[in-house]
Amino acid sequence: MAATLTAPAPGAPARTVPRPAPGGWRSRWPLIPLIATVLLPALPYALGGGVGPADIASGIAVLVCAGRLLYLRQRPLSGVAALVLGLPAVGFAVAAVTAADPGAALPGLVRYLQVFVLVPAAVCLLLKDAHGFRIVAGALVLLGLVQGVVGVDQYVTGTGASYMGEEVRAVGTFGPSDIMGMATVVAYGLLAAAAFALRTPRGAPAWLRPCAAVVAVGLVVPLALSFSRGVWIATAAALLVALCLTGRRQALTSLAVLAATGVVLVGGFGIGSEMIAERAASVTQVTRAPDRSVSDRYAMWSAAGSMWRERPAAGVGIKGFPAHRDAHASVGLSSGSDTAGAGQEFRRQALLSPHNMYLLILSEQGLIGLTAVVGSWAAILAGAVRRLVRARSRRHTAVDCGLVAVAVMTWQSVNFLYSDIGGPTTVLSGVVLGLAAWWALAEPEKAGTA
Repeated sequence: MAATLTAPAPGAPARTVPRPAPGGWRSRWPLIPLIATVLLPALPYALGGGVGPADIASGIAVLVCAGRLLYLRQRPLSGVAALVLGLPAVGFAVAAVTAADPGAALPGLVRYLQVFVLVPAAVCLLLKDAHGFRIVAGALVLLGLVQGVVGVDQYVTGTGASYMGEEVRAVGTFGPSDIMGMATVVAYGLLAAAAFALRTPRGAPAWLRPCAAVVAVGLVVPLALSFSRGVWIATAAALLVALCLTGRRQALTSLAVLAATGVVLVGGFGIGSEMIAERAASVTQVTRAPDRSVSDRYAMWSAAGSMWRERPAAGVGIKGFPAHRDAHASVGLSSGSDTAGAGQEFRRQALLSPHNMYLLILSEQGLIGLTAVVGSWAAILAGAVRRLVRARSRRHTAVDCGLVAVAVMTWQSVNFLYSDIGGPTTVLSGVVLGLAAWWALAEPEKAGTA
């Protein structure tokens, strides 16, 4: 136990005042709701209205922040951070007020504020230093690893979601109704583990770097078995950006290792080789012979564009896409997608969003909302890259945190071209934005504290 000497009174013996050691869990307990927010999305929903355990944990994290700000007056956001993180709220509020039914838009407003404003701000406020950042990023790795193991087991035992007539699609504990859930958390874990392998923190145990590398390479398997083309593209883009920011030599070496791993796993062991090859080939066939899922996505993208042209400034209102879909979609749009397997009976899942976050915002919130949201995200990504480049040149102790921040923010930005919010992993988007914002917007001495 550390001690602080105090000046003794004349004639009195010196005494010591105990002080808790810095860095212990006593000073890091506010991270507990953040860690819970990361680890709980895989649990089934317990409440109605799409509210799950992770949402409750994120709410507790926000309340902890409010308490610290109101009563302890600790760590308020800087002016720039408040502006960047609060900017999307402007578009959300305008879209909710101008919606045809503001009451129906209210739940959507709360959800958007939770994911894109409150949770990122809470992450920025609760992270005290790079060590706290690494703890939350490590939770992402743990979640991805557990879900990846479950997903591989589903493929091997034939207990996954239905794909091409076989129940082999890896979906983890999320089930076929949230087909992107496992792929999302595995991608987060893979990117965080890869960042720790590329730039291991100073003072870390010797086993961390090889373990992180093994985990990153191993998570390629469940990611491939998810058969999620959009996640593949986003993960490849994020890895390329991260590798380019680590230096040419290390980038080439890492790419060679990843290529060899793919050849061994798919070519040598034949892990899903035919299905993966066919799925990968379909990425280049979307304009020539698109499958039903791609055709439906094009139809919904077209409907979103039509809604925006009808109300270009503020859109049709938050949660307005389902109500306006049929009036703007082509007759080629199917009624829904088929889901089955992984313990779930066959069911028809309605197509209620364009599966493109940017088009969803554009259609429901117009140019005002899209400008506010994309402007905020672009500022975070640009700031994260800028600080990472500066940290590398100065041999910063927290370059690994910068790599995680840039990688996951790049992944989120690219993946939103093929997906939007929805499902239990939605709240993780807020955590990822918060991690990137902390690195991009925190003061240099706080971002660099090991």
